[in-house]
Amino acid sequence: MTPTLSVVIPTKNEERYLPAVLDALRRQTFQPKEIVVADAQSVDNTRIIAKRAGAKIVEGGLPSTGRNHGADAATGDLIFFFDADVIIDDDRFLEKAVAEFTQKKFGIATCSLGVVGGNRFDVFAHHFYNGYVRLLQRFQPHAPGFCILIKRSLHEVIGGFDEAITFCEDHEYAGRAAQKGKFGLLNSVKIFVTTRRQERDGRLSMSVKYILAEFHLVFLGPIRDDKFKYGFGYDEKKEE
Repeated sequence: MTPTLSVVIPTKNEERYLPAVLDALRRQTFQPKEIVVADAQSVDNTRIIAKRAGAKIVEGGLPSTGRNHGADAATGDLIFFFDADVIIDDDRFLEKAVAEFTQKKFGIATCSLGVVGGNRFDVFAHHFYNGYVRLLQRFQPHAPGFCILIKRSLHEVIGGFDEAITFCEDHEYAGRAAQKGKFGLLNSVKIFVTTRRQERDGRLSMSVKYILAEFHLVFLGPIRDDKFKYGFGYDEKKEE
């Protein structure tokens, strides 16, 4: 029996990108039971766009809070966490992902990343990340928050995302989930992302930030202070 699926998307001021991902979800051959948008007090048209698309809207916050609130409102057997700016270019993405997830009896999974509109450095960085994640998947699972498929029961067993973690909370979440369920990388699908943050914040500074964060995770554990200055929400000029 095919499990039911809920999609959860945390948002803050995403009127530019949200319509595309909602449209991509509408075209899927395997339709989610519901789409839950956890919105963090957007001041643009994000909520209007979500409502018009038939999404369930709940109060959000920082990404961990938004994902948890969205999961609390979800009723599907599985939850697929996406971000508002992911690019799903395959109308069978959900169908393939859920089929492979079920066939391999995963409890939590993610997939390889691709980049749209980037330069050679961006392509290399994403290839490197994909290889790094595959190399470490049995020892230190990594799953970017914008693409995590998980059993709702497993999410509940581990208590959801740790909202006290300020940066890389998604990888910590994947690690805890992998202790209670089977973690894996989906080979049948690939998720694409934009380079909007790299172009605004600088590729070198972002690369250094994530490398240092990885060392922190490995040697010091989860990041619970604000040393990495992560900001949620996006506009063309600044994060809010």
